[in-house]
Amino acid sequence: MYTIEQVQDNQFTIYELRGQASILRVAPERGGIIIGFEVQGDEVLFLNKKTFYEEDANVRGGIPILFPIFGQLEEGKYEWEGKVYNMKNHGFARNLPWEVVETNASEDKAMITLRLQSSSETLASYPFEFEVFFTYILQDNTLTIEQEYKNKSSNEMPIYGGFHPYFSTSEKNLSYETDAEQYLDYNDMKVKSVQEDGLDLTNKVESFVLLDAKKKGISFPLPELNRKVHIKYGDEFKYVYLWTEQDQDFVCVEPAMGKTDEFNRKEELLFVEQGKSVKTMMTVTVE
Repeated sequence: MYTIEQVQDNQFTIYELRGQASILRVAPERGGIIIGFEVQGDEVLFLNKKTFYEEDANVRGGIPILFPIFGQLEEGKYEWEGKVYNMKNHGFARNLPWEVVETNASEDKAMITLRLQSSSETLASYPFEFEVFFTYILQDNTLTIEQEYKNKSSNEMPIYGGFHPYFSTSEKNLSYETDAEQYLDYNDMKVKSVQEDGLDLTNKVESFVLLDAKKKGISFPLPELNRKVHIKYGDEFKYVYLWTEQDQDFVCVEPAMGKTDEFNRKEELLFVEQGKSVKTMMTVTVE
């Protein structure tokens, strides 16, 4: 039997989804972020608790929600229909409180649904009215994240969101299972071969982005835990970014709907039609 408990962690209420073999910890007030995913006693996510508690800081760790953009904008701004807007890295969703709209625990799974709605604050940087739902489902050793992006504006709504999971490992040269053949190395802005050049993040400051994967999935080990992670994601996610910080024990494996600064390039935006929704998913399975 699965259960859902609310526990207090300093100023935040944490929802703990618990099964016999796994625990999922969610902080709706802190950007709807997942701060923990524990499988058979092993915590697979990195979390810098100091950045979690400091409400003005971007959380380093967990699985932050990136919406309506992924990555950075040049000079932190973009132009839309003749007007210039400012937006922080990775959008605003990770810094706003999300509303809990439903929880449910049954014999075989537990789930929680969160909602973020447009407001005067979001309209100042993103001129679209929206309603976004994220449903986190815990079942055995798998986390499923169902997403719905609903356009409540009078025009089509552009998005290119993503995820930024921080996986707990000090190893910077992981062996990734992917059918991608090429990647862009943001350290020198060169396109390289996965097979010939490898995906070693040792001493790298900037990220790699896998460019041409056909299969919507990637797998990799967490050596210290003797675990293997499998990520699958919907067709809306075109890329996977790989990134780390050299003095921190994490590697980020980040499915993204578009490359960084896409609001300025406007080459492969995902548009949600007026009054319609786009639904997609991501799963994280730990063996």
